[in-house]
Amino acid sequence: MLEILCVIDDDKIFTYLLKRIIEKAKITREIIFFENGRDALDYLSRNREDALKLPQLILLDINMPILDGWQFLNEYEKLKPEVPRPISICMMSSSTDLEDYDRAMSSGNVMDYLQKPVHTPLLKEVTDRVLSFLGSK
Repeated sequence: MLEILCVIDDDKIFTYLLKRIIEKAKITREIIFFENGRDALDYLSRNREDALKLPQLILLDINMPILDGWQFLNEYEKLKPEVPRPISICMMSSSTDLEDYDRAMSSGNVMDYLQKPVHTPLLKEVTDRVLSFLGSK
């Protein structure tokens, strides 16, 4: 089970449903939500020296106000060297555009790309891969 899972998405209906899915699947002890990439980056930056407050997995939407998923990835790349433990990032989008998938997967920081709506089996699979990766560290 993950200690902390972070969701960065501005769609209140989607995040409500996702929270229910995550809680029912029992894949994390704590979920933190941000409505845009800027708030999430501020949180990661403030807590970059405290690994216990950092998520092991971020579920990141592409289209958001203030700082979208692509901008978040660019800024996270700068912050990443200061983060004391690996954070896996999984992009989420309702976009079926193959270019979005290719861009996400070629970023170097994205481990997977999930199509919305997100279903429990896929979420568990992603979580299991994160836990397996962390266990091998």
